[in-house]
Amino acid sequence: MTTNSSPQLWLYDTTLRDGTQREGLSVSIEDKLRIAKRLDQLGVPFIEGGWPGANPKDVQFFWQLQEDPLKLAEIVAFCSTRRPNSTAATEPMLQDILAAGTRWVTIFGKSWDLHVTTSLKTTLEENLAMIRDTIEYLRSQGRRIIYDAEHWFDGYKHNPDYALQTLEAAIASGAEWLVLCDTNGGTLPHEISQIVQDVVRMTGEWAMGNGKWGMGKDSSQSPIPNPQSPIPQIGIHTHNDSEMAVANAIAAVMAGAKMVQGTINGYGERCGNANLCSLIPNLQLKLGYSCITEDQLTQLTEASRFVSEVVNLAPDEHAPFVGLSAFAHKGGIHVSAVERNPLTYEHIQPEQVGNHRRIVISEQSGLSNVLAKARSFGIDLEKLKAEAKQILQRLKDLESEGFQFEAAEASFALLMHEALGGRQKFFEVKGFQVHCDLIEGKETSNALATVKIAVDGKNILEAAEGNGPVAALDAALRKALVNFYPQIATFDLTDYKVRILNGHTGTAAKTRVLVESGNGRQRWTTVGVSTNILEASYQAVVEGLEYGLLLHSQAEVAVKAST
Repeated sequence: MTTNSSPQLWLYDTTLRDGTQREGLSVSIEDKLRIAKRLDQLGVPFIEGGWPGANPKDVQFFWQLQEDPLKLAEIVAFCSTRRPNSTAATEPMLQDILAAGTRWVTIFGKSWDLHVTTSLKTTLEENLAMIRDTIEYLRSQGRRIIYDAEHWFDGYKHNPDYALQTLEAAIASGAEWLVLCDTNGGTLPHEISQIVQDVVRMTGEWAMGNGKWGMGKDSSQSPIPNPQSPIPQIGIHTHNDSEMAVANAIAAVMAGAKMVQGTINGYGERCGNANLCSLIPNLQLKLGYSCITEDQLTQLTEASRFVSEVVNLAPDEHAPFVGLSAFAHKGGIHVSAVERNPLTYEHIQPEQVGNHRRIVISEQSGLSNVLAKARSFGIDLEKLKAEAKQILQRLKDLESEGFQFEAAEASFALLMHEALGGRQKFFEVKGFQVHCDLIEGKETSNALATVKIAVDGKNILEAAEGNGPVAALDAALRKALVNFYPQIATFDLTDYKVRILNGHTGTAAKTRVLVESGNGRQRWTTVGVSTNILEASYQAVVEGLEYGLLLHSQAEVAVKAST
């Protein structure tokens, strides 16, 4: 819980730049614009949009935001210091930065002497000049500067004298933020804490006019800060190569950092960046910092999933706070306890981050799981304990055959309705055939499915083609049903997963198929199991259509009841 007196932390999102360096992640201009607007709604004050001039996509992105700016967030352009042995005023890439039209610019510079001599192939003095010249030039053009001290922690550990000189150069040139970067992701929390404390203390001494916190031979030449400028604030930017990015960022904040840089879902190069979806609730709910409003915090789970969808990566279902399983309870004892008091097995209220509690159904379930899951589907089994025990036994029998209802809750809902004698019969499948043509020399095969179904006693025979047997079967079923149930046209098959259950039996192995379907507002998953992969797929696809029709029917009943 935050209050008006809660200490303020500034969030800086770099999903659109650092996050897109993740292997296998690619976004269009439209994707970047959608994500930027979603982050703006979430209340992130700084959004790094990319490196203008590095590619045409980023140039277009900044131009479009000039035409249609964000409502609250500052969009930030990113760039390196000028090249060695040149001048900032004649540096073409800085002209691209100015053309982006942002008020804030993030400049990164080298803190580690190894990178100066090896990567830049220049002298230590020239690197300091590059930092000063670049920041001074951009300041003269009316830009406000965030300075990212690249490889700061490695540089400080190897040569603290020189690393501090790079910060001195940034401060003296007008940088308002000094962001300490654990670029290689190898630093541990106790090191982060101590080094950030050192920098916070020394910037304080700097601001007091002592001017000698540089530890090198030339510390007596430390430039005097402009008394009109605010004291530079410290930020933190961590990578996850040691699985410490979130812990390191929190350690830095507790040591005095006021800005936290990270990405949604922790996307980033190699092992990723600090995950804002974990950082924000930890900092705000557990440490009492003010990051975003409480209402915005309830949008966190949706924002996480939105970004996953836009970048076309499957959401991490086990992610803390925002994952589908973050507040899922499977063991019967756990479920019984959490039903009485959620504090027994939940560290926060799921609703605080826009998530929800889930009761998982599996062979490990007890009666309390079935009762709780039934309630989530609007079915009260409290007075039907005998039926509930039958459902539990049926569940365990099916799971022993290879079915899995943890991830197929729609199939479990249909199972409950059937056990209670209330499973609505929307249609009946009389049979199906699937024929595949594999023509030598062609990269793709064609499939033709024929289905025979009955609706209200009327038999329908339909056929449809697809690029595979499951696609053809799905198309044929929809074609046969859509005249009776037009809403089927809004159903989509969004995911299809196959698992071999007993691989040692070779091609005779039993197969489990999970099918995820959606209607634009809701998603649901169904399961099928068989030694015949087509039969397993048929089971899952048919139940997916059936459950979608059930949802539509329930929605219609609710609308009529409300009127």
